[in-house]
Amino acid sequence: MSNAPIGIFDSGLGGLTVARSIMDKLPQEQILYVGDTAHTPYGTKPIATVRELALNVMDELASRGVKMLVIACNTASAAVLRDARERYEVDAGIPVVEVIQPASKAAVAATRNRKIGVIATAATVTSGAYKDAFAVVPDLEVTQQACPRFVEFVEKGITTGAELNEVAREYLDPVKTAGVDTLVLGCTHYPLLTGLISQHMGERVTLISSSESAANEVYQRLVRENLTASEVDPLQVQHEFYGTGSLESFAPLARRFLGPVVGDVRQMEVPA
Repeated sequence: MSNAPIGIFDSGLGGLTVARSIMDKLPQEQILYVGDTAHTPYGTKPIATVRELALNVMDELASRGVKMLVIACNTASAAVLRDARERYEVDAGIPVVEVIQPASKAAVAATRNRKIGVIATAATVTSGAYKDAFAVVPDLEVTQQACPRFVEFVEKGITTGAELNEVAREYLDPVKTAGVDTLVLGCTHYPLLTGLISQHMGERVTLISSSESAANEVYQRLVRENLTASEVDPLQVQHEFYGTGSLESFAPLARRFLGPVVGDVRQMEVPA
C-alpha cells in the first residue's frame, strides 16, 4: 500500500498548487489528481451540492486504490470533511487530509498582532469553517472576505491585468483596512495569484497558503503512519491527471501551471 498513489481532488485547477507542494516535499510519491471540471466552480454552489459532488469524486479515487485522500479545495473541505473522515478513514482505513485546519494553525503561529484575514470563496466564508477553526484560540480578530471572481480568473488562466487588479483592490482593501498582519489564502486557486495579492496587501502582511500547509500535513501523516513510498526512483514516478468535464482548457492550463509532469490529461467519469 505504501507505493499506492496519493489521491488529490479539486473543483478545477486550484488543487494543482497542493499537488505541486506535495511533489516538492515528497518527490517519490505518485499523484493521482482529479479536477472536477464538469462542476466547477464549487464556491458558488450550495454546501449540500458540494458535499455530494466531492463524495462522488472521492468514491472514484478510493476505488482506484489510493493510500490517502487530499481534499485540495477549501469549499469541499468545509462541506464534506466530517463525512469523508467517517466514510474513508474509519470505514476504509484511508487517511484524509484537508486544507482548512492546517492553514489555520499556520496563521495562528505566524500572526504578531492577533489580526488574521481570510480570503475564500463565498461558500467557504458562509460555512463558517475558518471561524470555527480559529474559535479555539482566544483573543484573535478574524476578518473574512469572499473573493469569488478570483477563481473565475484563474480557471481562465488570467493571473495579471487591469481588470484583475481592480477586482483585487475591491476585495482586499477592506481586509487591509482591518489591519491584519497575516492573510490566509483560503482557496487553493489563490496561490496562483500570490504576486498580485502580496502587491496589494504589502510586504508586512504574511501570506499563508492553504496549499503549502496541506502539503506539510500530508508529509507528516505519511511519515507518522508509515505510508511513505519505499525504494522508488523519483525520476521514474508517473503522475496521473484527470478532468471530469471538458479538457480543452484544463489540460493546457494544468501544464502551464505545473509543467511537463502533467503529460496526458484523461477523462474521468463520475456521477453527476
